[in-house]
Amino acid sequence: MPKFETSEKMFFGLLGKTYTDKELEEIFPIAKAELDSHDTENKVLKIELNDTNRPDLWSPMGLARAIKTYEHPEKRRDYENEFFSNALSEKDCGGRCLIIGPDAKIVRPYSIAFAADGCVVTEDILLALIQNQEKLCHNFGRKRRSIAMGIYRDDLIQYPVHFDGADPDKTHFVPLHFEEDMTLREILEKHPKGQEYGYIIKDSPLYPYLYDDAGRALSMPPVINSADVGAVQVGDSSLFVEMSGTVLKDLILCASIMACDMADLGFTIKPIKVVFPEPTEFGDSITVPYYFQKSSSCTTDDVRRVLGEELNAGECIEALKRMGNACVCSDKDTITVHPPVFRNDFLHAVDVVEDVMIGHGLQNFEPTIPKDFTVGRLSPAEELSRKIKDIMVGLGFQEMMYNYLGSKKEYAANMNISDENLITVSNPMSENFEALRPSVLPSLLESEAASQSALYPHLIFEVGKIAYLEPSDNSGTVTHNSLGFLAANKAMGFNDINSYVYTLMYFLKKDYKLMALENDGRFIAGRCAKIVIEGKEAGVFGEVHPQVLENWMCGMPAVMCEINIDSLL
Repeated sequence: MPKFETSEKMFFGLLGKTYTDKELEEIFPIAKAELDSHDTENKVLKIELNDTNRPDLWSPMGLARAIKTYEHPEKRRDYENEFFSNALSEKDCGGRCLIIGPDAKIVRPYSIAFAADGCVVTEDILLALIQNQEKLCHNFGRKRRSIAMGIYRDDLIQYPVHFDGADPDKTHFVPLHFEEDMTLREILEKHPKGQEYGYIIKDSPLYPYLYDDAGRALSMPPVINSADVGAVQVGDSSLFVEMSGTVLKDLILCASIMACDMADLGFTIKPIKVVFPEPTEFGDSITVPYYFQKSSSCTTDDVRRVLGEELNAGECIEALKRMGNACVCSDKDTITVHPPVFRNDFLHAVDVVEDVMIGHGLQNFEPTIPKDFTVGRLSPAEELSRKIKDIMVGLGFQEMMYNYLGSKKEYAANMNISDENLITVSNPMSENFEALRPSVLPSLLESEAASQSALYPHLIFEVGKIAYLEPSDNSGTVTHNSLGFLAANKAMGFNDINSYVYTLMYFLKKDYKLMALENDGRFIAGRCAKIVIEGKEAGVFGEVHPQVLENWMCGMPAVMCEINIDSLL
């Protein structure tokens, strides 16, 4: 979970008053936060956040903003009208412009930016900005793969700023913390940040390059800033903040969070017009910061049903306002919520209900004793799953546990199969959590890719749920319990995986047949099979296709199997 540090001076200054540790522990649950530790000698607070859906809370500015709004909703700052544009209105950008070139899409399609001035950068502010930058790019931006951020000295920039693809062997500048002028490719090879993040762009024919209208280099996103324009120091007061990445909505949200945080530190936010080479979902251009979030709604009946409390519309609206939302209620008791500019986590009516619950106050819900007496017992599916786990452990396999959400690349492209059967999330926070897993096998291959330094053979398995689209089913989707296991070693082949399947079925006392498996890109043709029980397909197994191993960067031959546990009941 995200963690950050902050000095007492900065955090309590943002809050407007001092809190004791006990008071912090009592108020932090409204932001799903915990006081990890308090170094009273150095006057440093360490805070842990338990909600990865709220990147706006991953900084002292964001957490302080949430607490102040909760305690004094009538004093909520109206960032939207201060410096945000939207689809209907546009703030004056004062001639500041960022132009994205046509070659940017080859390597990193989007870049957006805003400027800020009116506040002198102190050591505390500089550390807060750097920490905020790293948290957003590392956690929300998947270690800079989908979001990378740079902060620059705006007074040295000549507008318009340009973002485009550049020749890695001809384009050059002096990178931050270096004195030697290097080409973009040399920076990847010699600079520590190039060695750490260069893998993101190194195989592209062009590298991302950010520069101003005078030709002065700002940075090579997502790797490193230049040594002059990109070297923000204590005492600077005019900044340019740029973000590049792969998903435009995520970049805009990240810019909104950063802009609000900097506004809370005392900066005046100066919008910048971003011009795209091709039309986007927001048009040919936008002025950043930009408000794009859609409203969400729920009924008071939804609130009462989920929370078990007889809250009226007025109480619901009051609770939502304490969470920073603007909201209205229609005559039919339907509450419509307009989320703040720095939030994009309302995906369903239940998210609105959750905000009502937190805003109403968790301490105001009285615990009740269940009225019905029930006896708990294991379901047949759970009993079978536990038996299968015992068998797999007995065969020498190690049990693993994985997330149920992942990316299309992991679940389809890396597996050498189509993504047409994937169940996707309509509004994911990042591409890393955009689809439900349709199989256990990608998760196993991810572990194998990360474990190549461990001694072989590798024997791993998981029993868990999978889900995928199935038009023939009444609901259009199928969810069931699945067993997946993988074995990797230099001598692993079809006979090995076949023997594991035979042993498993022997102890489960299941009769089965094998049939030829065709057109499955995950396996080598002729070295794979279908498991058929009572005339129905129950699973597949075989030798992993070399292309799949290459996609996952696995260096050892592997075999794998997946069985529908529900079909064994």
